[in-house]
Amino acid sequence: MKTSNPALRVKRSTVAYGAEGAMTINGAINKTAFMLLLLLFSASWTWKTYFNEGLAAVTPWMVIGLVGGLITALVTIFVNKWSPITAPIYALFEGLFLGGITAVFEQKYSGLAFQAVALTFGTLFMLLSAYKAGIVRATDKFKAGIVAATGGIFIVYLASFVLRLFGVQMPFIYGSGVIGIGFSVVVVVIAALNLVLDFDFIDTAARERAPKYFEWYGGFAIMVTLVWLYIEILNLLAKLRDR
Repeated sequence: MKTSNPALRVKRSTVAYGAEGAMTINGAINKTAFMLLLLLFSASWTWKTYFNEGLAAVTPWMVIGLVGGLITALVTIFVNKWSPITAPIYALFEGLFLGGITAVFEQKYSGLAFQAVALTFGTLFMLLSAYKAGIVRATDKFKAGIVAATGGIFIVYLASFVLRLFGVQMPFIYGSGVIGIGFSVVVVVIAALNLVLDFDFIDTAARERAPKYFEWYGGFAIMVTLVWLYIEILNLLAKLRDR
């Protein structure tokens, strides 16, 4: 059950499998869809606030969404049995944040929001269809490669954050040049392929009759990946606009 998504790193010994109250794939799909609706609801509210009152009115809600989403995500990861409660709350908080960050990009690049949303959902459904059809398989080598690549991206972002604290800007990767765009393309691809690992985890957990709350936990993990993917797509589209 290997995955690069930290939300899905659960030791097999900590999961009480049983015949009663076992999760199902359809249940995980339904929970994921419900959380997507919650995210879209809160994001739409933030988006409406942006159009009615301007970007300044959205900023506090974006910060609340960022902090609240981080806290609820950590709680869900470390106490996964609480996911039926914390996962929907996470979706609402992330909606506030994504609505705000989308407004920031939209103010500078008109029409970018619709393109990013379409590409994110298009990627989700394309990879889900490819996984169900057996076109994309989460083999051990595939999993190891995605885990390593995701770890490498995390290290780059962490190094960039630390350097910024000392007033040093990491060159190239944040610019709109060829290297910056190429880096964003690679990150978008890796983020998208993490969805395959999430699908495989849910599939495996359902076959092994994981507890019912894993439907929420698996849906939460997909939400984490989708949020990352959407932000990276926004960033890539902004770089392309700058070109």
